[in-house]
Formats: sequence, structure tokens, C-alpha cells
Amino acid sequence: MAGLGAPEIIIIAIVIFALFGYRKLPDAARSVGRSMRIFKAETKGMREDDVQAKAQAEHVRNPIEGTPVPPPAQPTQSQSTPTTETQ
Repeated sequence: MAGLGAPEIIIIAIVIFALFGYRKLPDAARSVGRSMRIFKAETKGMREDDVQAKAQAEHVRNPIEGTPVPPPAQPTQSQSTPTTETQ
């Protein structure tokens, strides 16, 4: 746990009890829990937005099946392989 041993955790717990007191500690823990739930919901929403944006970008790149796709351009005589003319 980030290099914290038992003595450090006990000291932190004592400081928290001294700051908040045993009456306000449940309220503080409840508000931290609410904040964590809100944070998780927001990050999940951001991930879903990213997935939707990627899917939409992929949809734009790949045409929908059934829509006409222009045929590839035919090479002109100058672009094709050179032919030798015999006389």
C-alpha cells in the first residue's frame, strides 16, 4: 500500500479522528463515497463518448453497404505499360 506500514496507518487514523471526531467521521466517509461514485460515473461516460466517437469516425471512413461507390479510375495510355510500335 504505497510503502505505508502499520505504524503509519495508525498515525493517519489518529490524525483523522482528531480532525473530524467520531461524530462527523461517518458523514465525511459518506461524502467521500458520493464523490467517488460521481467520479466513476463521469469517467465511464467519457469512455463511452470516446467509443461512440471512434465508431462514428469509422462509419464515416467506411461507406455504408449498398451505397454506390465510384469505380476506380482506368489508367490512360500514358500511364499504362509502354508498348513498342513496329513499323
